Amino acid sequence: MRKTTLLKKLINDPEILVMPGAYDVLSARLIEVSGFKAVQCSGFGFAASYLGLPDIGILSGTQMLDITRNICSAVDIPVMADGDNGFGNAVNTYYTVREFEAAGAAGINLEDQISPKRCGHITGKQCISADEMVLKIKAAREAAKDPDFVINARTDAYTVYGIDEAIRRGNMYAKSGADLIFVEAVDSVEGIKRVIKEIDAPVSINLLQGGRTPLVTIQELQEWGAARVSIPVTAVMAAACGVKQALEYIKAKGTIKDIPNVLTFEEFTELVRLDKIRDLESRYLTEDEIAFRYRDRGGLEKAKAERH
Repeated sequence: MRKTTLLKKLINDPEILVMPGAYDVLSARLIEVSGFKAVQCSGFGFAASYLGLPDIGILSGTQMLDITRNICSAVDIPVMADGDNGFGNAVNTYYTVREFEAAGAAGINLEDQISPKRCGHITGKQCISADEMVLKIKAAREAAKDPDFVINARTDAYTVYGIDEAIRRGNMYAKSGADLIFVEAVDSVEGIKRVIKEIDAPVSINLLQGGRTPLVTIQELQEWGAARVSIPVTAVMAAACGVKQALEYIKAKGTIKDIPNVLTFEEFTELVRLDKIRDLESRYLTEDEIAFRYRDRGGLEKAKAERH
């Protein structure tokens, strides 16, 4: 099954699809090995890890495309790209979808903010007109070569214009060809229930620590009928916390011995698939090169068994 088809199936299945946000290739691998069925690329995470900046529209489409392409190449589960607001008008959106689809993404987020856009949970957002966004969605739908490529239309109207406008836009976007409607920054349980009930399409909600949306459980979202929940920034914030704690430990203790909650070298090399490299070496290196690197083939086999 194509990844596009699989992602669309996962969205439409009765069970809610949980998509943690990847901020780089390593976090995408961790999402996959942890057993999640799909990855959401996090524009916030990309901006933080790549530029050390908040998600305020500074990261370019080319930069986001490069990171996304690497993620798509590194995991075997479907990847949802973050296309921001299409990086321009409907024509820009058309080519944005073409590029991200060619990079291996199974779908893309597209939002109705003006440029420069910003994280949906940061104040100061502004939206384009619903009619302009409809044209962007139609352009995106036409641009996608695979009919199952998922268009995830995000509206930020909830915090700008209110819940009624967010619902109105959600229904307009669904009728224009969006497969999934992402209502951003819903600030109450009743609001979550309303957008799920009143938008005639699969609905996505996102959860983040310190954001505007109440931190309800995934099970509750399942019961209320949400199709998908994205968890876009927990991974990057957890990573920042872990690195900070490790560095503070080194500063205080003067050693790396017994640092808590750090992967072993063996665990880490397994995560980045060193075993696959060893296997390729055993199949494609000459006997002379194997002997040079490992003394003999037995040395290579031992290295494969040890994983490092």
